[in-house]
Amino acid sequence: MQSAAPTTTDPAADPLQRERDHLADSRAALRAMREDAEQLDISDVAGTWVTQQVLHDQIQRRIAALADLLHTPLFFGRLDFLHTIGEDVSEGAGGDRVYIGRRHVHDAGGDPMVIDWRAPVSQTFYQASRKEPMDIAKRRRFGYTGGELTAYEDENLSDPAEQATSSALLAAEIEKPRVGPMRDIVATIQPEQDEIVRADLGGTVCVQGAPGTGKTAVGLHRVAYLLYAHRERLAKAGTLVIGPNSSFLSYIEQVLPALGELEVAQSTVQELVAHVEVRAADSAEAARIKGDARLAEVLRRAVRDGITLPTEPCVVVRGSRRWRVPAHELVEIIEELRGRDIRYGAAMAALPQRIAHTVLLKMEQGGEAPDDRVQDAVARSREVKAVVKACWPAVDPAKLVFRLLGDPEFLARCAEGVLTPEEQAAIAWPKPGRSVRTAPWTAADAVLVDEAADLVERTHSLGHVVLDEAQDLSPMQYRAVGRRCTTGSATVLGDLAQGTTPWATASWPEALRHLGKDGAHVEELTTGFRVPEQVISYASRLLPAIAPGLAPATSIRTGQDALTIRRAEPGELTEGVLLACREALEREGSTGLIAADARLPELAAALDRAGLAYLTPGTETTAEARLTLVPASLAKGLEYDYVVLDEPAAVVAGEPDRRTGLRRLYVALTRAVSGLTVLHAEPLPAELD
Repeated sequence: MQSAAPTTTDPAADPLQRERDHLADSRAALRAMREDAEQLDISDVAGTWVTQQVLHDQIQRRIAALADLLHTPLFFGRLDFLHTIGEDVSEGAGGDRVYIGRRHVHDAGGDPMVIDWRAPVSQTFYQASRKEPMDIAKRRRFGYTGGELTAYEDENLSDPAEQATSSALLAAEIEKPRVGPMRDIVATIQPEQDEIVRADLGGTVCVQGAPGTGKTAVGLHRVAYLLYAHRERLAKAGTLVIGPNSSFLSYIEQVLPALGELEVAQSTVQELVAHVEVRAADSAEAARIKGDARLAEVLRRAVRDGITLPTEPCVVVRGSRRWRVPAHELVEIIEELRGRDIRYGAAMAALPQRIAHTVLLKMEQGGEAPDDRVQDAVARSREVKAVVKACWPAVDPAKLVFRLLGDPEFLARCAEGVLTPEEQAAIAWPKPGRSVRTAPWTAADAVLVDEAADLVERTHSLGHVVLDEAQDLSPMQYRAVGRRCTTGSATVLGDLAQGTTPWATASWPEALRHLGKDGAHVEELTTGFRVPEQVISYASRLLPAIAPGLAPATSIRTGQDALTIRRAEPGELTEGVLLACREALEREGSTGLIAADARLPELAAALDRAGLAYLTPGTETTAEARLTLVPASLAKGLEYDYVVLDEPAAVVAGEPDRRTGLRRLYVALTRAVSGLTVLHAEPLPAELD
């Protein structure tokens, strides 16, 4: 393996300069591609104004996708093959040398200058090794400073005389300071990550990933890959990334646009189920019960509770004749619909047609020859509508849940044999409010409304859903997400050790069952690329108490001075935290000050007095503002070059039970990329000894 730096100004004799020239030529070709797209004229295209608008929107998306991000390398690798690649393999590479980058770039003649990292030929960049060189003579990685190509590094994979060593450029890219939002990892994807990224669209994949293993990045890059490989299908069905909170979504929102993908929606679970305004909070016990999958059966009963069987016939008047449907025939129709596994609303829509069809049969028996128009007219008749309204009344999901939680008798009837009287009392509203608008809705209630809405009308399914930090979802929340991908697939990302809700997932098979994806493949990532070994080893002391079935994570990063633990005297903790923040800010990169939520006001005031500017989670760091004050409850999924952790005992005490508190602490301990400083006045949790 070798690296190079410029030694001469003669491009013919300077390999680095030749690579820089190729970069300049590729950027020029990308600008030409963008200009060609901008000059497209669709004014003479035949079709309606709708067609023209669709074409215009597609062109605008194409132009946006061809933007050249000057501080983002256009290519990051090169492959020199032993033999000429066939066009069926390289998708037009046409030679034995290809450059691998974030998007496809071709010259004026259509020949590729940069191959998209998602193309089949690019997979060898990630999968080739000395043991399996995959016809690669040389793999070259490039080093950049800003957008400037500054170095390269070669691996002669087919040369048995060359000794295998670790990649300095790969390590440098992984350890690059975290200023700004999350970056893509196309230059550093590892073989085990690449296999997950390129898994087939047809199946759901679950990734159990320890801190720093790149599971979030893998999920986002999987979306980008699937959009490349199945663009037409997913363009119609849609894709969605679901994160735990808005701060997390803000942090990851630039990854897909940097890869040229602009059409992927992002949401939290709470935003997905925003049928009602959340105005209150549940106790931990109430939230746990409301999140239990048993509530699905309670709601199913509640939705169908209003169905009644008729005792009188339905008499339809048509001209001078009266057609009578006896009560027992109406009962048979309703019982048949009630026994079928179809949505309540679909059955309600079918009921008048079924009654009308019965009337038509009687009309035919009476010598008439009615057609479909007559059946539709009968279905819309006052008499049939009256039967439907009385026997199969319309259901408003929010009003239904309002009644369920506000009417103890109704709840008892629907929950009989499902919830105990104590559980019913725990979830019932003590003061229901006067209407749906003023009800004390909680986040868990909104999920119940979403379940009821799906029981009435089927929820629209997307082509693919990525669910991140999935370990914190309740069974009912899993069902809500699963409804969004019933006909599509999902990528489920999480870490059982980081579950910090009272209803946190106990096992992935159980979670996947609630999601509606039984039998999905579970992959485990245990090799870390972000958290230093010293830090992850320290945090892993908590695993026997918080997730005894998980193997401790390892890290490829072995910094010896990555962990500092300081004891402060009572009353001097805050000053010690300020000192640690100043020390961290003397280094390059971002700093996160993580503390128990209850400690934030005091720390914020201290930072203000000290003149240390700070940001809130989700706000993009800049060269001028690199310190973020992070409540422990929002730290999950975020990362900082340096982390100052305030009072671990307070983080643990801030949760309703010790296991959840230790899991919250585990999250906080594993947010650092380069260094972690732990400050405490109270004794550290015994599990860390």
